[in-house]
Amino acid sequence: MKWAPGYREWGPPDSLSPALACLWVRVVPSEGAPPTLVLPDACIDLIWQQGRGAHVAGPDTGPVPTPLPPGTVLVGARFRPGAGGPALGIPLDELLNRRVDLHDLRPELARQFPATITPAKALQRVAAAAASLISKGPPDVLVCQASRLLNQPQTRVEALAKELGVSERHFRRRFQAAVGYGPKILQRVLRFRRFLAHINAEPVEADLAKIAIDVARKDHA
Repeated sequence: MKWAPGYREWGPPDSLSPALACLWVRVVPSEGAPPTLVLPDACIDLIWQQGRGAHVAGPDTGPVPTPLPPGTVLVGARFRPGAGGPALGIPLDELLNRRVDLHDLRPELARQFPATITPAKALQRVAAAAASLISKGPPDVLVCQASRLLNQPQTRVEALAKELGVSERHFRRRFQAAVGYGPKILQRVLRFRRFLAHINAEPVEADLAKIAIDVARKDHA
């Protein structure tokens, strides 16, 4: 199988959708391409790269330019906020703004992802590995519920811990482990993703300043 250049993604099976946002493939054209700018999305990714093997892209708090050699193929599984830490079995704040070889985190799993397998085989193994990780380390239900609430414009972080019946200290600790940073940062990242969604839904000549103001107004309504 030879995939055309570009980026494409697929939704996960229904049984994995609470933890897994998507499976995806990126193919760099043979003539090369400018570095991809990876923007924060509150997720982490298990990624196999042709010629390299597997690594984990931790949660980002800013844009990450990612240059790739011509013809490179990447295959990934993207874990939702609150799912990545439990799945990997490590606190995600240890991976904040980092890219870490899978061998350094889960060497027994890394052996399934040699750099020389075909991309089609890598996609199968990434999907299977994600399913196995989720079954052994299911998402943090409290953090997932809080993440859904934080994606609603009028949610107030200051009141959320009490609303969910936990102390603020316990709340922050659960977020650090499952998401990689605290609820306030997550709320800002989710607001940024809503801004991007508005941009993508608007025509090319859209007024970006107006969109940003509209998103902020909804958050503070």
